[in-house]
Parts: sequence; structure tokens; C-alpha cells
Amino acid sequence: MATSFLVHEKIWFDKFKYDDAERKFYEQMNGPVPVPSRQSANTSSSSGPSGDHSELVTRISNLEAENQSLRSAIQDLQLTISKLEIRLCTLEKCSPSHRSLAPQTQHVSPMQKVELSTTSPTKKAATPAEDDEEDDDIDLFGSDDEEEDKEAARLREERLRQYAEKKAKKPGLIAKSSILLDVKPWDDETDMAKLEECVRSIQLDGLVWGGSKLVPVGYGIRKLQIQCVVEDDKVGTDILEEEITKFEDYVQSVDIAAFNKI
Repeated sequence: MATSFLVHEKIWFDKFKYDDAERKFYEQMNGPVPVPSRQSANTSSSSGPSGDHSELVTRISNLEAENQSLRSAIQDLQLTISKLEIRLCTLEKCSPSHRSLAPQTQHVSPMQKVELSTTSPTKKAATPAEDDEEDDDIDLFGSDDEEEDKEAARLREERLRQYAEKKAKKPGLIAKSSILLDVKPWDDETDMAKLEECVRSIQLDGLVWGGSKLVPVGYGIRKLQIQCVVEDDKVGTDILEEEITKFEDYVQSVDIAAFNKI
């Protein structure tokens, strides 16, 4: 069946007809495709070197024209820069600061030059004589220098002594402390006003009493809390406790509640 069908099929034998029909269709749509001939190929191959030579000539001429334009631009820039420099120089010369800073030259006439040249040897000749006089005035033994050295040493010692005396008179830093004392009575029947009066009656060098208050302890008993400032070198806590506990009728004990250095 299949072989008999292919015997009657003629499409592959007529393929060139279909190709020609397709080519004609595309030529009608897009136009005919130019086919290069042998003559054109020969002419193009023969005209290749001459075409390259003409292209080189045109490129060289273009480069020369660009070079000429660049040279003219550079010349114009140089001209403008020279004009600017000339203008800047004229402006600097006309400015008042330049006039004030300019050195003032003194014009000397030929006669003055001659006078100067004639007077200079006399001055040079006079200098050796002056040197001799100065040498005569010099004391070779140096007695004046020794007296000046002694005077300077005496002044230095005097100033050192005055400085030491002033430093000795200057008071040094006094170390102080702030103490908070708790003074406890015997019982609730103790007269706290009298107790505070007894405590404040203690007067010592370097002791200053401050504020006070009554602080409840319990069972109706109150203690005296009093502030004082003492000098550490003069008054100690042991002395304070000893002096306060002397009032045996009112004071049971003394405690230090707080101790701070000032």
C-alpha cells in the first residue's frame, strides 16, 4: 500500500518548480536580489589599492586641518595670557601697597661719591687709635667684676632669706573633722536641757559646737545628738568623751555616730 502510494507521489521530483515559485513570490514582495557579476568583482579587486590610497590622503588632509586649528587656538591663548600678565603688572605698580613697599633709592651725585671715597680712609685710620684707647681702659685684674659678683651674691642671699621668712609666716593647711555625738542620759527623768547645757559648757582650743536635737530611744528616753567641729591636731575623740562623761549626774555614755574629715 505504502509503496504504491509513493509511486504516484511527484512532489519531490517537481521541487525546483516550487523553489522557483517561492523565489518569484519573495522577489515581488521585496524586489530582486542583486547578484554580483564577475566584471564588478574584477573592478572592485582592481580598484582596492587605489581606494585605500585616496582614503589615506583624505585622512592626512583632515589631520593637517585639525592641527592648524589647534595651533591657531594655542596662539590665541598665549596672546591673551601675555595681555593678562601685562595688565597685572600695571595694576601692581599702581597699587599703594606696592609703592610703600618699594625701596627708596637715594640719588647720589658724583661730587658726593668723591667726598665719601676721600673721607673713608681717615675713618679707617682713626679706628686703630680708638682701639688702643679702649685697650688702655680695660682692667686686666678684674677688680670691678669681683665687686659686682659679690654684690649680686649678697642680693641673691637677701632675697632668698626674705622668701624663706615669708613662707614661714604663711599659715599651713589645718586639718579639721566633723563629729556627730550621741549623748545618752540615765533615764527618762533626766533634764535634757541641763544635759545639753553641760555639754556645751566644755570649751577647748580647736573645738566648735554646732546644732543639736533630741532623738527618742524608747520607753520615753531621749538621747542628745550634737554636732561639733574639731581641729585634729588639738582635739581628739578621747578628750571629748572624757570631758562629757565628767557630768555623771546627767550622762550615762557617749558614742560617736558619725566622723567626717573636712
